[in-house]
Amino acid sequence: MTGKLYLVPTPIGNLEDITLRAIRILKEADIILAEDTRTSAPLLKHLGIDKRVFSHHQHNEHQSSGEIVRFLLEGKNVALISDAGTPAISDPGFFLVREAIKNEIIVECLPGATAFVPALINSGFPTDRFCFEGFLPLKKGRQTRYKVLAEEERTIIFYESPHRLMKSLDEMITYWGADRQISVSRELTKMFEETVRGTVEEIKAYYETHPIKGEFVICVKGKE
Repeated sequence: MTGKLYLVPTPIGNLEDITLRAIRILKEADIILAEDTRTSAPLLKHLGIDKRVFSHHQHNEHQSSGEIVRFLLEGKNVALISDAGTPAISDPGFFLVREAIKNEIIVECLPGATAFVPALINSGFPTDRFCFEGFLPLKKGRQTRYKVLAEEERTIIFYESPHRLMKSLDEMITYWGADRQISVSRELTKMFEETVRGTVEEIKAYYETHPIKGEFVICVKGKE
């Protein structure tokens, strides 16, 4: 019998946002993989889970996936968590899932926290059809994505870091116009959670006088 690979969502801020099933799987797993063991340690301690955690991140996932598959083939159950949210959504996980499937290993992804879902629903933009882009390319291909998405009629969702937020807003004005409606959410589920809605120009003006802290989710109204 081979083991199972579990993808276990973890809270994106509020530690209460984890399911009972997720806690059980983490307690029962033979091996826990974490994007950053230092980040996962407080959560596991809070849940009363005391076991060794191995690193699985974007810099070693190609190399480590083969070794993890060998553990799974030996019958060990493996649980993968990311720093926050659901693994493989703008986080490591895809390569490991692909290798597990190639080796006919059962993969189970638990439902749970994902940052873009509350941001989308809270934006007030259409939710029946949407386009998730994650993080835009840092350099090569970035302008191309903006030009392609200029004609997108569905709601568009991005992740963005605080130090690139203003750059992204400037680029949206350049490629989509200052009047495009957007919704910017940050610090979701945390004490200082905030969602600001308006035109790109209005949001840029807002953050010129307000702190730019935390991780951001940007929802953009599709082209009308």
